[in-house]
Amino acid sequence: MAASASTRGLGVAVIGAGMAGKAHMAAYRTAATLYEPVLPPIRLVSVGDVSPAFGEAAATRYGFERNDTDWRAIADDPSINVVSVVIANRFHREVVEGLLAAGKHVLCEKPLSDTLDDARAMATAAHEASTIARVGFTYRRSPGIAYIRDLVRSGTLGRVLHFSGRYWCDYAADPRTPLSWRFQGPAGSGALADVGSHLSYLAEFVCGDIRSVSGGRFATVIDERPEPLGMVSGRGATAVSDTLGRVENDDYATFSAAFDEGVGAFEVSRVATGHANTLTFEVFGDAGSASFDFRRPAEVGLYLAEGPAAQRGFRQVILGPDHPYLAGGLAMDAQGVGFGQNEGFVFQARAFLEEVAGLPEEASLPRCATFDEGVHNMELLAAVASSAEAGGATVTVGDVAATKNEEVPA
Repeated sequence: MAASASTRGLGVAVIGAGMAGKAHMAAYRTAATLYEPVLPPIRLVSVGDVSPAFGEAAATRYGFERNDTDWRAIADDPSINVVSVVIANRFHREVVEGLLAAGKHVLCEKPLSDTLDDARAMATAAHEASTIARVGFTYRRSPGIAYIRDLVRSGTLGRVLHFSGRYWCDYAADPRTPLSWRFQGPAGSGALADVGSHLSYLAEFVCGDIRSVSGGRFATVIDERPEPLGMVSGRGATAVSDTLGRVENDDYATFSAAFDEGVGAFEVSRVATGHANTLTFEVFGDAGSASFDFRRPAEVGLYLAEGPAAQRGFRQVILGPDHPYLAGGLAMDAQGVGFGQNEGFVFQARAFLEEVAGLPEEASLPRCATFDEGVHNMELLAAVASSAEAGGATVTVGDVAATKNEEVPA
């Protein structure tokens, strides 16, 4: 039976007390304070984590009523209606399918799973469920990125010619960074899956569907890392042993893509020393171009091919209430007030809660991505892995077959 809001409102749980899980928790605390109309009351019920210490600390910090060490306790609780799943990719299918069977509305972090078979099975389960299942493509919620999409869709930039995107991180640049699940899995499940998944879905969000990829190339530049002595939360550091373990997947990935209209180039890394979280891209049209850098999220660069040539040039557009999400989306939504990545999680949580609460789509924020979109993103990354394996050959997105025993990048 589908979970329904009781007179006490919508009960919320988050499974996973790591870095991204905390972002979901903080978002649910704030989501009900944004926009009109007012949502039903939101009850923060449980934080699920296999570590009692992590779960209890997160529940206390973000105001949840309790913590659970088994996701089944959340599935079995009739007072919980909405659940975010923010755990290691390989556990997504079991937990998500169990929650849907228990009648919960589920928001699953990207990627859907660590194999295409499991992701496709989850999409089937979502279609058959009586509740709502969505995947978290959080960066779509950036006001600057949404504005650039509007510029493309409205024709302001003209016909799209090409896209250039980079996502550089340095969380793995130190060879003493402890071995964790992030460093285990097939080629393409490393930097490509972790940050390349974001860059690829943003490219399609702005420029339309990618039809094929080519020039796939992976590199593992630090092939051994120390075993941790304790649990590793998110990308954080912990004490390490003298025992080294093998890194199985990619520190760096690059590929080219063909959209329905235009082409693109992509580069991602988790060992880009000095770049803690540098997501930047440019989209070029025949009437103008636009650029975005997540380190400066409250502005975009904009060039329009209009007026005398001597007066043309890139302008800095400071984002404010006239741009997506900002009017009514911040406590202080005046022109020039800063914001960043954490607000994206709040806008995402708000959009999911609006859909669960039954608000009509035309009166709500854009809906969260479907599981079908999550499968497509994995198919795209699988095509990149197939291209790399074939020495950079062109691969059509969706042509990579999945088998019961074949892992593909998540």
